[in-house]
Amino acid sequence: MKKKYIHIFCGKGMGKTSSALGKGVREASEGKNVFLIQFLREKRSNEVLNYYKRLEPEMKMFRFEKFPEDYESLTQREKEEEIRNIKNGLNFAKKVLMTEECDVLILEEILSLTDKGIVTMDELKNIIEEVGDETTLYLTGTNRCEELWPYVDEVTELSTPYTAVREDCD
Repeated sequence: MKKKYIHIFCGKGMGKTSSALGKGVREASEGKNVFLIQFLREKRSNEVLNYYKRLEPEMKMFRFEKFPEDYESLTQREKEEEIRNIKNGLNFAKKVLMTEECDVLILEEILSLTDKGIVTMDELKNIIEEVGDETTLYLTGTNRCEELWPYVDEVTELSTPYTAVREDCD
């Protein structure tokens, strides 16, 4: 019997979403049903969205944000509307976990919602508490959310890559 598993991918480095998606693809290839919910992602090009659609039905992608612009560039009224949309996405994530609709749930950039004051640590803890005995949950975002670490199985922090300057030796 599988045990529930919760993994955070955080930090300012690149590869958080790629790592979580890679794990999701691997688990989908094993016959598991994978859901991806995106938060705070500007709308991507049609090619990327079309690629995600090709992964269905094993991997399903959901977005609740409506505005094509980056959250920071929205007016105050638009931000308020977008926050309602994001909260709908959080409620959907809780419902999916409670009903065990999927084996794997990836919440892309959910940790970054705390930086903007859209989601509290208590709300994230509530989501973690809903993870069923046979469900895997991946959370990604730049915020480390260390307060959540005692409630998860693994944390991977990605930092900004170090670039060494090499001088040729002649």
